Formats: sequence, C-alpha cells, structure tokens
Amino acid sequence: MLIDNYNEVRKNIDEAAVRAGRKPEDITLIAVSKTKPLSDIEELRAAGVMEFGENKPQELRDKFDNISAPVHFHQIGHLQTNKVKYVINRAVLIHSLDSIKLAEAIEKEAEKNDKVAEVLIEVNFAEEDSKFGITRETAIPFIKEVAEKFPHIKIKGLMTIAPFVDDPEENRPVFRGMKQLLLDIISENIDNVDMNVLSMGMTNDYIVAVEEGATMVRVGTAIFGERNYNI
Repeated sequence: MLIDNYNEVRKNIDEAAVRAGRKPEDITLIAVSKTKPLSDIEELRAAGVMEFGENKPQELRDKFDNISAPVHFHQIGHLQTNKVKYVINRAVLIHSLDSIKLAEAIEKEAEKNDKVAEVLIEVNFAEEDSKFGITRETAIPFIKEVAEKFPHIKIKGLMTIAPFVDDPEENRPVFRGMKQLLLDIISENIDNVDMNVLSMGMTNDYIVAVEEGATMVRVGTAIFGERNYNI
C-alpha cells in the first residue's frame, strides 16, 4: 500500500531530524504525484496525507478539479508564464519562481484573482546547465526586486533541485550552502519576504537534506514507485 511507503519515508525524515537536533514536525513531506493517477492521491488522502506535488500545471489543474476532497497541491516544476493561470488559484505554493518575467505573470494573475501568491525562489545552486533557477550570487538582488515590484507575490523561502548523484553525501555541500544562503537573506531584513521554507531533497537524497536544514522535501519514487513517462 502507498501509505506504507509514505510512512517509511516519514519515519526516515523524523529520524534524520532528531539526529540533527531538529523537531520532526518542522519538516513537511510533499508526496510528488506527478504522472500518477488521481486514484493514488485519493488513496493517500483517505489515510490523512494532505501535501502533494505536481510538475505540470495542467495536471495539477485536472487533479485539483477532480479530487473528491481538498488537499494541498504544490507547483514544484518549472512554470511557464502562459501556464500561471492554471495554478494561481489551485497551488498553495509555487516552488519555482526563477525570473522577473515569470514574476510579472504571477503578479498579473494574482491581482486579477484578488489574492497574494505564495512562492519560493528556485536557486540553481550547483549551476547545472540542465536546471532552471537563479544563481546564488543573484539571489539577494533578485529577491529584493521581486519584493519591491510585485505586491501580489509573497516570497516564503527557497527551493533547489540538487544534482542527481549515486551517493547522496555528494549533495551535502549543496544543501548546506542553501541553508547558509537562506540565513544570508534573512540577515538582509527585506520587506515582504519570509525565509521560513527551504524546499530541497528528493527520493535519493532527502535524508541528507533534512540533516542540513530542509523544511520541505519532495519525494515521489519512494512513495509511488517508478514513473512511466511513456504513457
């Protein structure tokens, strides 16, 4: 059963938190349900799971609109400006703000819907060519610009996608660096910016991420099994 997988991941998170001197309840587990059927979400929802992550805005829209009872959907994948309309009233948190152009689109849709969109700033900390996100060097000026220009956007923290590695220990410097960047931004005391959320860590490295300060981990395969991207 999926809930057994979920509970095993949750147990690993709790144990990692305790090892790091943290409170397990301070870490949110997001079950990444991308490409998986709505029935899988319903099964976990019935067992009390509330936080789910989707990559594609249209998939998030369809699942949100058809689920039998409300859950919290997170937009965790790259977001194109023309797809913002699908998630603005459906995602509790957009994890992937990475450009002023996207901020403009989110601001426009949020204002139109009379709401404030909560977002995380995606940082390409490892500077991989294949990944989206701003650089660590531009993070503070970027955040200051977004906070100043866009009243319908509320920055809640940072997100990163670490490199895919065989040994999760290789990503420890990335996670540690992200935590330090978060602290550096906090020290700037930027108006309209919270730095309470650090979204990092996936199936292969979430335990290390928790040990280094993640407040949200995004786990899919360890809960739902391997994905078939050909369907």
